Amino acid sequence: MAVVQRMLWREDEVGAPSDARDLAEELRGFRCGERTTATTRVRASDDSVEVEVFANQFWTPLQRDASSLHEISYRACFKPALPRFFVERLTRPSDRVHDPFLGRGTTAIEAALLGRIPSGCDVNPLSRMLCEPRLAPPELGEIAARLAAIDLAADAEAPADLLAFFHPDTLRAIAALRTWLLARDAEGKLDPVDRWIRMVTVNRLTGHSPGFLSVYTLPPNQAVSVAAQLKINQKRGQSPPFRDLRAIVRKKSEALLKDVGPVERATLASVAHGATLLCGSSDATPELPDGSIDLAVTSPPFLDVVQYRADNWLRCWFCGIDASAVPVAELRGLDAWEALMTRVLVEQRRILRPGGHVAFEVGEVRAGTIKLDEHVLTCAVRAGLEPRFVLVQDHHFTKTANCWGIDNNQKGTNTNRVVLLRRPCDRSLTPHRAALASERPRNPDASRDRAAPAG
Repeated sequence: MAVVQRMLWREDEVGAPSDARDLAEELRGFRCGERTTATTRVRASDDSVEVEVFANQFWTPLQRDASSLHEISYRACFKPALPRFFVERLTRPSDRVHDPFLGRGTTAIEAALLGRIPSGCDVNPLSRMLCEPRLAPPELGEIAARLAAIDLAADAEAPADLLAFFHPDTLRAIAALRTWLLARDAEGKLDPVDRWIRMVTVNRLTGHSPGFLSVYTLPPNQAVSVAAQLKINQKRGQSPPFRDLRAIVRKKSEALLKDVGPVERATLASVAHGATLLCGSSDATPELPDGSIDLAVTSPPFLDVVQYRADNWLRCWFCGIDASAVPVAELRGLDAWEALMTRVLVEQRRILRPGGHVAFEVGEVRAGTIKLDEHVLTCAVRAGLEPRFVLVQDHHFTKTANCWGIDNNQKGTNTNRVVLLRRPCDRSLTPHRAALASERPRNPDASRDRAAPAG
């Protein structure tokens, strides 16, 4: 079914992009084939505000309709069509687009492909490693030459229990590459080609097809424990086959770069120098100046639905990261979730220009009994932002979502529910800073590793 979209402005037009009022009018008149937009209203969880809700299939959910550059596995990430929808309508080329929960970098990469300057922050150091190389992708010839130059038969240490996943010769190659990359990093010699190879290898470590370095296991965004993998091996009567690391990295690189031609490379190069990728808490980003961001598009952690640390232990090992030291919040109660989201939205208000927007994507969790958009509205009012409306994107789950035990209309994330917020142009709304200061936990040992502009 075709999705009919009406652009609010052309890339070559002079003037400001649309604001939320124009976008609301577009949503009211939006048609997806014969389907028109359904409208209703929703109140904040504390009854502080009520806004309109627009529901339709506003963009296609198909991954193949996005750039191949996005095809990096990361659990709990939205489709590139979501940030594109808002970036195209609420910004102009060279505007700055931010994601305070960077994840795999979907918003940053999509914004860059649209000629916007990306920035992002995530407490998980893997996020920058997965995003930064795709802002300045090397040529395939450079990747092949670098792979050929690395001695993958060199002696290197690796935990013996990883043989549950890998053939001995494959594990030797992985360990040799890991040692080589860590040494280059320690010497300050890591370059864009090295970073690309690291990113692709991390993405190909484990999975459920011969395109991965491991024996059959769960999808690549779900690294099971060694004990769980041994049980899988026993149940399936399998042992890890040899995988050619160089061939797998080359093949995945070809797939990632399939849609990246001269035009895309020129667009990425025009904005990558201004990109800023940070590793740390999303509620404190002093590296980003006041009023420097035009639009933020993000999806925060959804309470306790996804446990990022358990999913990333093997990736962290390969990258030399102590997974236990990464202070990823696993929020198990609404009060804790609201407190963190309010602090993050206070920070978005600071870095947004007056009139700038936040598109805050959440879902229905715990079998649909909790609609986080109602709580985002509460957090937004506390943070001094203006709630404009809620957009509900109707779509069906992918098979990967079903692998997580998520059944449409029963449990997990049922829909994309995007709360659009705006920084007021005057001082009529201010955040409740005194309350926030008392709620904010003190953690002087939290990671504050910060990145210089990428490029």
